[in-house]
Amino acid sequence: MSQAENAGTATSGDVAGQAWAAGDAEAGTLDDQQAQPADSAPADQDDLAADPADDAPGDAADDDEAAGDEAAGDEAAGDEDTVAPEVSPADLEQESEIAADYVEGLLDVADLDGDIDMDVEGDRALVSVVGATLQELIGPRGEVLEALQELTRLAVHRQTGARTRIMLDVGGYRARRRAELTELGQDAAEEVRGSGVPQRLDAMTPFERKVVHDAVAAAGLRSESEGEEPNRRVVVFPAS
Repeated sequence: MSQAENAGTATSGDVAGQAWAAGDAEAGTLDDQQAQPADSAPADQDDLAADPADDAPGDAADDDEAAGDEAAGDEAAGDEDTVAPEVSPADLEQESEIAADYVEGLLDVADLDGDIDMDVEGDRALVSVVGATLQELIGPRGEVLEALQELTRLAVHRQTGARTRIMLDVGGYRARRRAELTELGQDAAEEVRGSGVPQRLDAMTPFERKVVHDAVAAAGLRSESEGEEPNRRVVVFPAS
């Protein structure tokens, strides 16, 4: 690994460490400000965000980006292993505001600049950090971004008492990655259509798998996810 790569890795690691520390501090503050009923607190972060990352239910069971995501059948659906409950526009707006405040606090802790944008995509709130190149908040293959998203979801959950599928983006990373993965899914589908042989893709995050599942489905073929995190991957099958 070159010195530049080492430096980049160290920077991402430092930011991730600062973010986790900030998350712990934030969680403590939120607990002091408003004690949640014991039964409203998640048993752990996996229960909190089993959706799988993304982003929207994406890979049948692991759709969005969340953490325990999966049942191959759900995957194709999106990013979580269960169907997300309907959320009102008012709830989404509240989630966005809580998340934006939380992310702004993380930026302050990490001494990073960036503006916060809030939006809604379908039935999920979206908070984006824009106006700056913040590779430190993305990390290799989006690993730091995924960790920050889970922290943000935890912060929202602690205040609302409800599970959230809010998505966090930095510098348009998810949009760029979505375009790349859509092309990957289309290419894999064409290859499988021609060869008739199933193709296993590289391990991906729930968000990434959802995008590939969507692309394969749009091409008229079937895909499922197999394996355990962090080595869970998409398998593309020929048409029956």
